[in-house]
Amino acid sequence: MRRADGLDDYFRSPLGRYLVGDCFLHWYAAADLCGFAVWGRPGEQQAQRIVQALDVELEPALPHDSLVDLRRVEGIDADAFGVMKDYMQAHASQFARTVRRQVLLRPDGLAGAIVGGFYELVQGGYPHKVFTDAAEGLSWLGRDADMIGPLVSRLNALVAEATGQSPLLRELHQVLRGKLPGASLADVARTLGMSERTLQRRLKEADTSFQTELNTVQVRTAQGLLLETDMKLTAVAVEVGCASLQHFSSLFRKWVGETPSGWRERHRGGPPTPEGSAAPRAAEEVPPQGERPRT
Repeated sequence: MRRADGLDDYFRSPLGRYLVGDCFLHWYAAADLCGFAVWGRPGEQQAQRIVQALDVELEPALPHDSLVDLRRVEGIDADAFGVMKDYMQAHASQFARTVRRQVLLRPDGLAGAIVGGFYELVQGGYPHKVFTDAAEGLSWLGRDADMIGPLVSRLNALVAEATGQSPLLRELHQVLRGKLPGASLADVARTLGMSERTLQRRLKEADTSFQTELNTVQVRTAQGLLLETDMKLTAVAVEVGCASLQHFSSLFRKWVGETPSGWRERHRGGPPTPEGSAAPRAAEEVPPQGERPRT
């Protein structure tokens, strides 16, 4: 597949090409198979760009199978959720005419629950099934076994290039999110199909470590919980695998540069709240990605 030079170029000739946005990738492997991947925590403007790209699947597009990969979604902004819901409901009958079958690849944890709920809310009138593995999903769509492996590899490479994240770290973060709060090196390495020593060596070659990547996922998961729920900070600490509120607050401050309660207040609005209490829900919600420790 070749990269399209913007939305208009993609719409003129989508077959065998792909379109990259700041948090999504839409692709057309063949006239009867396309899909898209989304990552991070899309906001309202990003959701608007995603739905613009989805128009390429409407008529006069031929009937096709669809693979929706949301495994890398870390959270969903309320306004972005509304944009996607309104778009899918408004175009439900059109998608029902062009989409034959659809596979959803969903994330684990809270983000997975939100994605699953959204999917059930807006899903159109065509067969669909939820998977966590892309190869299994493509097999359910009836794709030939000899094309599944190369296509999955190509899509993973495109997402890694778009996100600036190596395939190893992308897969590691996905596994870590699903194993919180009790993620361990031994368990994660086994899930990835390698020894602990091999995983540690490969992470060292990538200039990082298991603990650094675990902390990164813990902080990003905590940010999602702070924004999308009213959980007390002690409960958030337990959910992401921190032994105490003090440990969680120290980790969060090291990675983000401010306390969890201060960060929650700044991104959700409302009065300051003590570290052990819940914050009131607010409409403003435009979160940044988690950062590495400041030096």
